Amino acid sequence: MPETTPPARALRLGVAGPVGVGKSSLIATVCRALADELRIGVITNDIYTDEDARFLRSAGVLDPERIRAVETGACPHTAIRDDVTANLLAAEDLERDFAPLDLVIIESGGDNLTATFSPALVDAQIFVLDVAGGGDVARKGGPGIGRADLLVVNKTDLAPYVGVDVPQMVADATAAREGRDVVALSRTDAASVAALRAWLLGVLGRYREGVHVAQDPGPMAPHFHADEDGQGVLHSHADGDGAHVHEHSHTH
Repeated sequence: MPETTPPARALRLGVAGPVGVGKSSLIATVCRALADELRIGVITNDIYTDEDARFLRSAGVLDPERIRAVETGACPHTAIRDDVTANLLAAEDLERDFAPLDLVIIESGGDNLTATFSPALVDAQIFVLDVAGGGDVARKGGPGIGRADLLVVNKTDLAPYVGVDVPQMVADATAAREGRDVVALSRTDAASVAALRAWLLGVLGRYREGVHVAQDPGPMAPHFHADEDGQGVLHSHADGDGAHVHEHSHTH
């Protein structure tokens, strides 16, 4: 077989999911599990703050300088899907400052179930749900749930307190994803952390071999952004011609 050339840059991994599902906690878990063997950098996305970056820095999982924040100032998904320039520049700066890196994790801003990363930004993406969101949420589908490279059902240790059947939720998720990878995760459960670690190392291995192909889960569904006056914007990231659509709406 011909010899493959190692990639010129780190693997870029997107982590998306609704508010409160534990994206930052999952990233901290990945860093704890792999920081001794991989050189990792992290980029977080928030609308107006760097709160997620500060959380990760305070967790002590990486050199604080390896954790950068992008403030999107608008729909939190635009910067990972439509105009990824700010995140691409942040990733390039991080890799230049700490060359060589093996892995750059990019955390989306939390909003709803519609978030997907552009394959122009990341090589693979994880979509995160948590048991506290309800056992039926995996059945609701959407591009992230259905077609991200990995779906994580997070905070499984909380299942007894919220009345969720984790095996059933995982079975529903697996059916919704047509057999694509699903990991049921608790940061306190070593076996589930090991499963997440093994999945990520598998993706990294294929990326280094030049055989991993970035997949596009598809465009986000239209979603509504409310404002303080009870008005807001119905935001569609693409219409049939690939253009962006913004409709001002009133709530009643």
